[in-house]
Amino acid sequence: MRNFLITFLLFLVTCNIYAQKEDKVKVNWISFEEAVKLNKKDPKPLLIDVYTDWCGWCKRMDKTTYQNDTIVKYINKNFHPVKLNGEQKEDIVFKDYTFKFKNQGRRGYNEFAAALLNGKLSYPTTVIMNEKLQLLDRVPGYLDAKTMEKVIAYFATEKYKTDKWEDFVKNFKSNL
Repeated sequence: MRNFLITFLLFLVTCNIYAQKEDKVKVNWISFEEAVKLNKKDPKPLLIDVYTDWCGWCKRMDKTTYQNDTIVKYINKNFHPVKLNGEQKEDIVFKDYTFKFKNQGRRGYNEFAAALLNGKLSYPTTVIMNEKLQLLDRVPGYLDAKTMEKVIAYFATEKYKTDKWEDFVKNFKSNL
C-alpha cells in the first residue's frame, strides 16, 4: 500500500509539472502574409524575427527571450509577431512585388529578408514595422529579455516619435 501511495504521488507531481509546461505562454508567431491580412482588421505594429535554421543565436533567442512570460505576453498583446526565415524558398508578395529566393553559394536568401535587412544578412535581426507596414527599425543580433523589453516598449508605446532612444532607456522602468 505504501509503495502504491508513493507511486501515485510521484505520478501526480509528474502530471502537474507536465501540465505547467503545457500552460506556458508562447509567442503567437505567424507568417508575414498572415500579418498583413490580420493588420487590415486589427492594425498593430509588426515585430519580425528574421532568423535561419542554422543560426545558433537565433535558437538561443527562441529558448530564452521568446520564452520569457513578460516578453511573450507583451509581444502577443501589442504586435503581430512574424517569424521570417531569411533563407525561405517560398515567394513573398508585398505591395504588388514578388520577392523570390536567390541562390548564393551553398545557401541563399529571400529577397524580402534582404530588403528588410538593407542587404546586411545578419541573423537574428528584429525588425519593427508600424501598423501602416512602414519599416521603423531593425535591431541586429541576439537580444536578451531585458533589451527586448526596452525595444518592444519603445515601439509599442510610440515613444520613438517623441523620445530619443538614449533618453527612453534612461527613464525606462522594467517589468521583468
